[in-house]
Amino acid sequence: MYAITIQQPGGPDVLEWTTVPTPDAGPGEVRLRVIAAGVNPADLQQREGRYPPPAGASEVLGLECSGVVDSVGDGVTWPKVGDAVVALLAGGGYAEQVVVPAAQCVALPDGLDAVESAGLMEVACTVVSNMDAVHLAPGETVLIHGGAGGIGGFAIQYCKALGCRVIATAGHPDTLAYCTDRGADKVIDYHTDWWDAVTDLSGGRGVDVIIDVVGAPYLQHNVESLARYGRLVSIGRAQGTQGLLDLGALQARQGTITATGLRHRPLDEKAAICRRVGQAVMPLVASGVIRQAHTTQFAMRNAADAHRLLASGNSLGKIVLVV
Repeated sequence: MYAITIQQPGGPDVLEWTTVPTPDAGPGEVRLRVIAAGVNPADLQQREGRYPPPAGASEVLGLECSGVVDSVGDGVTWPKVGDAVVALLAGGGYAEQVVVPAAQCVALPDGLDAVESAGLMEVACTVVSNMDAVHLAPGETVLIHGGAGGIGGFAIQYCKALGCRVIATAGHPDTLAYCTDRGADKVIDYHTDWWDAVTDLSGGRGVDVIIDVVGAPYLQHNVESLARYGRLVSIGRAQGTQGLLDLGALQARQGTITATGLRHRPLDEKAAICRRVGQAVMPLVASGVIRQAHTTQFAMRNAADAHRLLASGNSLGKIVLVV
């Protein structure tokens, strides 16, 4: 089969479309004929040598995909050969075929486009697991940084579906409009002093939950933007890993900072998250309550161009690679 391979870490030009051995499904696994794969910031980090896959996982990039089951391993009762699914991967998505634990597959509802859905699982699993972890409740106010990205656009809609008020940040008139279109109640240009805007929009109270993909530079302002008993969820470090934290400000708010990842979780945890997505998210997507992200599509052999676009910060929604 063909897959995107990397001979040595580096820039987008190190990505090559070459032949590799076709994987076989082991016990508890299925093999998918990949239709399309989502592109995520973690892929760029892995390409640069800064985010190695878990032990035993494929070295091929790609943390999510859509596909059709073409073989099953021992002990698998679902999905079956011929079933269309979306899957959460530890790696391997940038390929014509990929092996994945059956428990990390979710049925693709009838009527959903498989290419558009290729970028659904990573964001859905990330957002749902984190919002469950901080016990997001109806009526709370959520601040979502990077609202026009894949995670942000999904998080806006999911939080609104739960009955929350949403404030989103973005950096361009088009991306601010995109956040509004996804359902954000208020939008803020992050080139401004967004923390002052959050204070004004919350009537000085602060927000109950913050979803942050930026990392270090936002840490202190995020804490200062929390309401009493507020929860900061750090799910990205795009602009750094080390920031200043005023513990007094955090204690004054009786706040909580949660930092989570998805790729290196144990298989049973990822299976439980995927079940939750199948139960809580897919009905919302199938009914149109949550709309699929705007997708920019590239042929998989042109993965380098997709990486350049994601790195530029000028993309809306999700980028997907089509086999």
